[in-house]
Amino acid sequence: MNSGDAAGSSSGGSGDAGAPRRASRKPKYSKFTQQELPACKPILTPKWVISVFLLVGVIFVPIGVASLLASNKVVEIVDRYDDACVPSNVTDKLAYIQNSTISKTCRRTLKVPKDMKQPIFVYYQLNNFYQNHRRYVKSRNDQQLRDANISWKSDRDHKFGSDVFPKNFQKGPLIGGKTLNESIPLSEQEDLIVWMRTAALPTFRKLYGRIYVDLKENDTITVTLDNNYNTYSFDGKKSLVLSTSTWLGGKNDFLGLAYLTVGGLCFFLAFAFTLLYLIKPRKLGDNNYLSWNRNSAGH
Repeated sequence: MNSGDAAGSSSGGSGDAGAPRRASRKPKYSKFTQQELPACKPILTPKWVISVFLLVGVIFVPIGVASLLASNKVVEIVDRYDDACVPSNVTDKLAYIQNSTISKTCRRTLKVPKDMKQPIFVYYQLNNFYQNHRRYVKSRNDQQLRDANISWKSDRDHKFGSDVFPKNFQKGPLIGGKTLNESIPLSEQEDLIVWMRTAALPTFRKLYGRIYVDLKENDTITVTLDNNYNTYSFDGKKSLVLSTSTWLGGKNDFLGLAYLTVGGLCFFLAFAFTLLYLIKPRKLGDNNYLSWNRNSAGH
């Protein structure tokens, strides 16, 4: 019995010694794993901070001035017509716009305030219309816009199919401001394509056309439009906009004001840090500012 126990113990020990060792998952030594890579730690001295603020101010302020000057060169004519195109004897505007038997044709006369160089862009503008609302965006059917019932892959690769016609787009009770021509494919319905590009803000403009004729100051333009789109149910506004453009695009004062604000703030901070540096200079690396070198009073 004793010899058997000893033999068993001996064989078990030899079995442990012959078992293969597991490979260690510990990564090999490297400067990357040990976080010993060289690093640059710039010291923000007062001169560096003041110089950076001055540089940002010198760059941003001229850009802001140039942006505002370009925006001021844009000539715009904005004519709100949703109220003006409703007859004066109408008290219920919602019932008026929903009545399909009444003609909604309206003529507007616009006066040019300044000379307008071509091309002149014609927009329609909507206010208080949240086109980026989740329910509105989800109501779009890309499959309907892109595919026929039978189509080639090359047709499906386009956003608006050239072999898709709006035959079933206007069968429901919800009708917009314009009726699509069922004989023209969607790829050529540019008004629809422009409208389907979702706007990010509740006030937006959609390009409708261009005028390739120069307009002089005090010229008059007569515009005939159909006041069909229902903005009265959600207190929206409709406007017709004629606008020129510059290298910056249309009229937009926000970009110039933003650059001027940031540039002016940088100049102010640079001036404040300069005064602080001159009035109460601080030696770089002064140990007197360390916490253990101060008494309980904070001095």
